[in-house]
Order: sequence, then C-alpha cells, then structure tokens
Amino acid sequence: MNKAKPQSTKALLLLLAAVPLAVACTSNQQQTNTQTDSLQADSSQQSSLPEPDTNASKNKFSKVIGWPEGKTPVAPAGFTVTKYASNFKSPRNIYVAPNGDILVVLSNSERSTKEKIANAISGKAKAEVAGESANSVVLLRDKDRDGKPELQTNFLSGLNQPYGVLIIGNNFYVANTDGLYQYPYKAGDTKITAPGKKILELPAGGYNNHWTRNLIANADNSKIYVSVGSGSNVGENGMEHEVRRANILEINPDGSGEIIYASGLRNPVGMSWAPGTSTLWTAVNERDGLGDDLVPDYITSVKKGGFYGWPYAYYGQHEDPRMKGLKPDLVASTLVPDVAVGAHTASLGLAFYTGSKFPEKYENGAFIGQHGSWNRSVISGYQVAFVPFKDGKPAGKPEGFLTGFIANEEKAEVYGRPVGVAVAPDGALLVADDVSNTVWRVAASK
Repeated sequence: MNKAKPQSTKALLLLLAAVPLAVACTSNQQQTNTQTDSLQADSSQQSSLPEPDTNASKNKFSKVIGWPEGKTPVAPAGFTVTKYASNFKSPRNIYVAPNGDILVVLSNSERSTKEKIANAISGKAKAEVAGESANSVVLLRDKDRDGKPELQTNFLSGLNQPYGVLIIGNNFYVANTDGLYQYPYKAGDTKITAPGKKILELPAGGYNNHWTRNLIANADNSKIYVSVGSGSNVGENGMEHEVRRANILEINPDGSGEIIYASGLRNPVGMSWAPGTSTLWTAVNERDGLGDDLVPDYITSVKKGGFYGWPYAYYGQHEDPRMKGLKPDLVASTLVPDVAVGAHTASLGLAFYTGSKFPEKYENGAFIGQHGSWNRSVISGYQVAFVPFKDGKPAGKPEGFLTGFIANEEKAEVYGRPVGVAVAPDGALLVADDVSNTVWRVAASK
C-alpha cells in the first residue's frame, strides 16, 4: 500500500472557510438567492486544516419549507431547470437503465418513537422526510426524450430502505440496508413481479443516514462494488460493531468472492467511474464533532486496498483526537483524498458528465449532490456542486452548479435538499430532491 506523505495533505487540501453557502434576500414580492463561492477558500488558507476541537461542535438543523409554485433551483446562465417528475415520497437515488429508462429509488430514514421525540425537540424532524419509508423503485420512461416522461410505473416495492440499484444482463439488483437482492429482469420491463433472492448479507442501519447501500459495476460487469457506511460517527460504539462497514466491498455478480476493496471511508455513498479511465471515484460524507470546518467531505479516486482514515485519522494523516494513539500504523498509512468539497455538506450523490449537451467546461466533470449540513453553526451544502476534470483527474476547484435551495440562511430555511444525481440519455442532469418529493431536470438551453 502506498503511504501518503504528511506534507502532501497540505499540498492537496482545499480547505473550507466558515463562509455561508448562500445569502438569501427576501421581500414580499420576490426572493432571490445568490451563491457564494464557499467551496473555495483563499489560497493562504489552503495550507492547513483548523485545529480539531471536540467542544466546538454546533447543531443547526434546517427547516424544509417546500418550493413555492413556479420556483425552481438555480443553474448557471445557459441552463434551464424544470420538474422532471414529482409527487412521490422521498426520491433518494437515480439510476439510468441500459435501455434509457430512469429508475428512481424512494426511501427515507425510519425513526423509533424515542428518536421521533428527540428529533422533534432538536428540530431535526423539520429537516427530513417523516414517517414510513416508501421502500420502492419507480420507473420513468421518456421515449421521445423531450424532458417529460410519458410513462411512470411502480417498478418494484416491498423493499427495506433501498438505495443502490443495478442492471446486469437479465438481473436486477437492489441494495437494501440489510442485504443485496437479485431479481429476474429483461430489457423493457416496466414492473418486476417475480420474487428476488438475497445474495449478500449486509450490516443494517447506521449513524444518522448511514443506512444507504450503493451499487456500481465495472466495465465488463464482472464485479459489483457495494458501499457500506459506518454504524457510528467515530467508532464510539466499539469497532467490533463496524465489521465490513466504512468500506467499499467488491463481489462477483452472484454475491460470492467478497473482498474489502477500500476501507476507512466513513460514509461512501455516490460512486462513479471517471470517464476514459478504469478508476472508481466515490463521494464521502465525513465525521462530525470536531468543529464547524472539520472534517471536509470529499470526493476521491479509490485505490484497491487503500485506507482512507476512518475513524483513526481524517483527510490524510491527521489523527482524530478521540482515537489518539490507538492505531498509529493505520494513521501513517492513511491516503489523502483528492478533492475537499466542504465540511458537513453531506456530499452524497456523484455523477460524471458523460453527455454531449453541456458546454465544454462540464465535459467529463463531476457533479456532487450535497444534502446539506446539520452539525455546523452556519448551514452549508444544500446544492449540487461541480468539479471540472481533465484526463480523468480534477482540473479545478469545486464550485456551485445547482443552487437556490436555501430560502433563508439565518433562519436555516430551505426549499429542498438534493441527493442523487444522474446524467439522462438526452444529456440533461437529473437531481433527486428527497424532501420536496421532486426530481429536477437541468438542461442546456437551446
């Protein structure tokens, strides 16, 4: 395993200053959101991370107020934002089938009575989708590719907090929170009725929203990669409860041959292959409790056998003070992630732009769905960010792409919260906004 040099952390780090993500200007007649470039810090501040402070953690939950009629998120000039689909509960993830069908995975956190009471008191309940999870997959078909699906069907239901879905040949895979299931499928199916079988057991549940299990296959479909987030913030329940967690697993399509492909990834959710390469990338939701600006979420290339720090170190070889002295060998072997995308931004979705409709700037670049913070005194995230790429590597700083989700920063009021992102066959970007029950479509203006 290659060991990252300590000084490389400073060279690679894109530090996030405590800069608000958006400033809301409100009047009785109109509301305008402007996006500040908080994903970029002054170059003089990029040389080091702030000192960790286990007493500096602040909670500020957003309050979802919903989108007013006629209002949409905001894209850069030259793009048009429209509703692609709506009126279903908690769209979390989006998958484009080989035949062009769009599959939207509906799921949300399910809280115990104790959690419901605590969340009502803390304000967390106003930031998330309440009640039982829909636990289903919806199919959308836009045959004429006019940006408006003509067909919507309940493709598969009766699941258990699904997130990742995948089609390989005549098999449809669903990653529930507790296992990977395989169903018979043929191209063009609008509904699955045959029973599935569990081909891989997975550790269920997890800290906050770490119940999500994502899926992706390699180019020849000989391997499937399964992301499994940690069951805790920083191993506070004991590492014996973190077996096969905070990992990306590699398996054969029948569920056999499991290996840990990469580890120390606190909550890897989005996964995608960098165009023109065989390099897997993931978006990682990092830990809480060390202050407003620690630890940056990140996107990174994933090295087979690589260790990325959790819970002993963060963003390279910075030892977590809560785990001091426990695993110096693992701290020393921690790899430095490629791109920091903001502390507590809840960066979950990841998709590279492989279409041909967007301006050249976006070609092969990475879009990141940032669900938004709760463990920070000033809210951050609540947008789709963009990182330019060239020759399979980052070629610029992160920037806001789809913004306007924040209605009032001071009151922490938001219209919606983006999660999964995907590139549709017509070249548009689709964005799942779970709390507003909407899939947005971002297209280059004609």
